[in-house]
Amino acid sequence: MNIGLLGFGVVGGGVWELAAERDDICVKRVLLRSPKAGLPESAVTFDVNDILNDDTIDTVVEVMGGLHPAYEYVTAAMERGKHVVTANKALIAAYYTELTALAAKQGVALRCTAAVGGGIPWLVNLERVKRLDTVCAVGGIMNGTTNFIMDAMHKADVDFPAILKEAQALGYAEADPSADIDGDDIRRKLCISANIAFDAALEEKAIPTFGIRTVTAADIAAFKSHGFACKLLARAESAQDGVCAYVEPALVGADDLEAAVPANFNLITYEAEKLGRQSFYGQGAGRFPTASNVVQDCLTVLSGKRGFYTDKAAPAALVGGEAHPYYVRTASPDDFLLAHTAETWENGAVVTGAVDVCEMLAWAKAQRDKDPAVFIAGIR
Repeated sequence: MNIGLLGFGVVGGGVWELAAERDDICVKRVLLRSPKAGLPESAVTFDVNDILNDDTIDTVVEVMGGLHPAYEYVTAAMERGKHVVTANKALIAAYYTELTALAAKQGVALRCTAAVGGGIPWLVNLERVKRLDTVCAVGGIMNGTTNFIMDAMHKADVDFPAILKEAQALGYAEADPSADIDGDDIRRKLCISANIAFDAALEEKAIPTFGIRTVTAADIAAFKSHGFACKLLARAESAQDGVCAYVEPALVGADDLEAAVPANFNLITYEAEKLGRQSFYGQGAGRFPTASNVVQDCLTVLSGKRGFYTDKAAPAALVGGEAHPYYVRTASPDDFLLAHTAETWENGAVVTGAVDVCEMLAWAKAQRDKDPAVFIAGIR
């Protein structure tokens, strides 16, 4: 296999090193935006056409990130009959229908195992279980940055801004951490997972989402006093008339598996009709964990695998249906909240009765305009 590698950052460098250890795959060309030391001059190009027009390159590995020009590059590669392996969750979530349809039309492989779970072999096992069983639900801890923050806040009396700064210093959080702490990153991963699990084509940005930006040390102390731990969780489950999917902070029992996930690790789960629940734990990001799944995808393509993880992508409605209690802290309670309040905790926050998740997350989104510090968490 001859590879055209788009991008040479943390993950791209890992792919280069792992491929160099093998004699069945070769990174022939590397597309760079600017010169980088350590690469042979013969492998470097600054023009993507040097890769696209090279008939000896059969596979394009995209690890440059972002939507554009990544979308244009991978579609051009598939149109030329080249296989595509990518770690770009934003790209796959945003252009899921277009990219999977193009791969099918051209008879090429499209693999993105590293896009959801980093080094965890999540998508390949989701694909595998569907051969014999029906998946009913998927979800879990899919973002290492937010799990690091929540784990640290449970272990020490620190507030959110301080631990976010530490996460940035350690390289777990970007200078602009919005995609992580507001839930955009985990929403993209949930969208891809749900589409594969349910043969669906969800509109990623329509999935109701609430992040952890406004959680406080006082919230964490209240959770712990009631026997809970708080994690940012994603969940999608199949419904009769569509898919119920959402991302929210959630209170889980201190003895639950999710509560024990430390630092920047992930725990991703599916529930199947016959097999029941299976969870996959490991590094959700990082140079070699992510690069390993990229190279594993290349080996899968080399073995003859074509297409995507599923050959179906039917438009599916996002529906409500799941309901559970919520912890809500706001300085501006309104009639909706008062109507659903079941009890008040010692820190002044309230716990509701069971509320439909879509209804509650829509309320929380609107409530931010009245109270930017509002925080909610579903109680599982």
